[in-house]
Amino acid sequence: MTDSPPGPSANFDGLLNSGFGQGAWKLDPVTTAVTFAVKHLWGAITVHGSFGEFAGDGAVGDGGTISGRLVIKASSLSTKNKKRDTHLRSKDFFDVEHHGEIVVAVHAAKPMSPLSLKCTGTLEAAGYVEPIAFTATVEGLSAQSVTLRAELIVDRSKFGMTWSPLHMSSMVAKANVVARFVPA
Repeated sequence: MTDSPPGPSANFDGLLNSGFGQGAWKLDPVTTAVTFAVKHLWGAITVHGSFGEFAGDGAVGDGGTISGRLVIKASSLSTKNKKRDTHLRSKDFFDVEHHGEIVVAVHAAKPMSPLSLKCTGTLEAAGYVEPIAFTATVEGLSAQSVTLRAELIVDRSKFGMTWSPLHMSSMVAKANVVARFVPA
């Protein structure tokens, strides 16, 4: 990894092509956050939650290729409602007994502006794997760390999470990720 940090208006694509950041990176779980929100009661309220345990890694290769993984411990979810959390861990949703991890795998990330990346890969949850695409914004960048922020829109039905009496809950969930990586 090149030691010189970028200036405040650095072009991310140019930095990647220059070799800045090249090498292996690991997720800093202490400064990483994953939250989610789902509309409930026909849109009258929003259920908010978060996950608390993570691992992950990333790599910047020759020519600025980027890949990475965020592994979330499914049982670490919390909506601050014990009964709801137990139900979300059940086979109606995440089925944590059989599928303990949620994995966001980024197979390719390409700069699309000076500080944003177009990411493509897969999302694995509850025994299902689906393709996913999203934009990640570079919020912090130095030789010591990179912080990325992304919003993922997920169709719960593609992961078998269709439980919703009287169709009260939206099938769309929004996940917000703030992930900080440091050199491995």
